[in-house]
Amino acid sequence: MRRYLLFIALYGFCFSPYVISERIKDIASVDGVRVNQLLGYGLVVGLDGTGDKTNQAPFTGQSFAAMLRQFGVTIPDGANFQVSNVAAVVVHAELPPFAKPGQKVDVTISSIANASSLRGGTLLLTPLKGLDGKTYAVAQGSLIVGGFGAEGADGSRVTVNVPSVGRIPDGAMVERAIDTTFGGTERITFNLHTPDFTTAKRVADSINDLIGPDVAIPVDATSISVQAPKNPAQRVDYLSLLENVEVVPGKASAKIVINSRTGTIVVGQHVRVEPVAVTHGSLTVTVREDVAVSQPNALADGTTVVVPDSDVEITEESGPMFLLSPGPTLSDIVKAVNEVGAAPGDLMAILEALKQAGALKAEILVI
Repeated sequence: MRRYLLFIALYGFCFSPYVISERIKDIASVDGVRVNQLLGYGLVVGLDGTGDKTNQAPFTGQSFAAMLRQFGVTIPDGANFQVSNVAAVVVHAELPPFAKPGQKVDVTISSIANASSLRGGTLLLTPLKGLDGKTYAVAQGSLIVGGFGAEGADGSRVTVNVPSVGRIPDGAMVERAIDTTFGGTERITFNLHTPDFTTAKRVADSINDLIGPDVAIPVDATSISVQAPKNPAQRVDYLSLLENVEVVPGKASAKIVINSRTGTIVVGQHVRVEPVAVTHGSLTVTVREDVAVSQPNALADGTTVVVPDSDVEITEESGPMFLLSPGPTLSDIVKAVNEVGAAPGDLMAILEALKQAGALKAEILVI
C-alpha cells in the first residue's frame, strides 16, 4: 500500500498576496548586546539513595571530602566512605546582557557520574564562571526534576523523562556585571539573524527614511551600521525607536531541506523545476527458506535426508511517469508527487536525481 507524503513547506502561507513586515528587533540584534554562558561544578545533596556510587565515581568522594575540610571536618587519608545521597553535577546558566549584581538567573543542573536521580536534592553553593575564569554568579537551592524512575529487585526499571537533570528557577545570583560595548561609540551595528543582502539594504533604507539620509549604512549581508548619540540615555530612546521600525525581509533563496533520519522534507516557496519527466519504481527481492524430506523408494539403497528448499521471488512495482511542466509552483510540485504516491525515501531519491539532471533549481540541504 502506497504511503502518501505530507509536505511541510517553508512559507507555507505565502500563496497569500499580502506582504508581511517584521520589526527590526525580530530580525536583528545589536552588536555587543548578547548573553554569556556560565559554567560551574558542584554537589547535590539530600538524595534518597539515588546519588553517585563513589567506588565508581571517586571524584564525588574527593569533592565531598574537600567541602568537609573547609568546615574543619578532617577525614583520614585513604578512608573509603560511601555517600549515596550525594551527586557530582555540572551547573550551567546564561547571563543576559546588562545583568547587574543582585539579579537572579535560572540554572540547569546535570549529573556527570552515575546518580540515578536528582529528585529531592539540593544544590550546594556553586560558583559559576565565564570563559575568562572569573566568577560572575553563584548558584544554590532545591532542584525541580521533571523525570522519575523506579527499579525493582529483579533489575526491571521504568524511567519517565530524564531524572538526572534538574533546574532551579532564579537559582543563581549575579555577583559581577559584564562589560559591554553598548555606549561610547558614534555608531551602533545591527546584525541580521539571517544574512541577506536584500534585507540589509531594506533595513538601512527604512532607518534612513525615518531619521534622515546616510544615517544607516549596510556594511555587508549581515551588518548595518547606524549613527547614534553617545549619551546613554539618548541612545536607549534612540534604539527603542529603531527596533520597532518595520521592514519587509528579502525572500529566502530556493532550498530543499531533507532530514534523512525522520523522513521530513521541507520545500521552499521559490523552488522551480525545468521541463522533465520522472519515473521511479521499487525492486523487491523476497527469499523464503524451507526444508524438504528426501525419501528413497523401498528398493533403493539410500537414507532419508532433509534438504533445504529455497524460494526466491522478485517483484518490481511499476512506477508511473509524471510530467513536471516548465517552472511549476510549489503547489504543482506537491500535487504531482502526491499523485504518484511517493514515499519519503522515494521522494529523496527523485529530488537528488532532479538536481543531478540540472532540472531542479534549488539547493538541497541534508541534515
